[in-house]
Amino acid sequence: QVQLVESGGGSVQPGGSLRLSCAASGSNLSIYTMGWFRQRPGLQRELVARITSSGSTNYADSVRGRFTISRDNAKNSVYLQMNSLKPEDTAVYYCNAYLFMNYWGKGTLVTVSS
Repeated sequence: QVQLVESGGGSVQPGGSLRLSCAASGSNLSIYTMGWFRQRPGLQRELVARITSSGSTNYADSVRGRFTISRDNAKNSVYLQMNSLKPEDTAVYYCNAYLFMNYWGKGTLVTVSS
């Protein structure tokens, strides 16, 4: 069983940066596809960024060029560097691990407001 714990959320002004971290336990995540999803107020959960076991990445159009996903298999962790944050990035961000099934963290709140 995979357990995922997110950290790094908080409040930031527009244009600012945050780095989210996701620490995993219970399995060797080097073979998993890892991702970050978010749920904005009143909207469904959506994919933000994903990184495969081989390191290939893909991003939502809304964050491409501003956000960067990375992983450290030695630390069983995945990260999301978020730059040039906008108010519409305000959401609960969830860490996801996928290998035949999805595993989710409980989420961390990011608020972008002046």
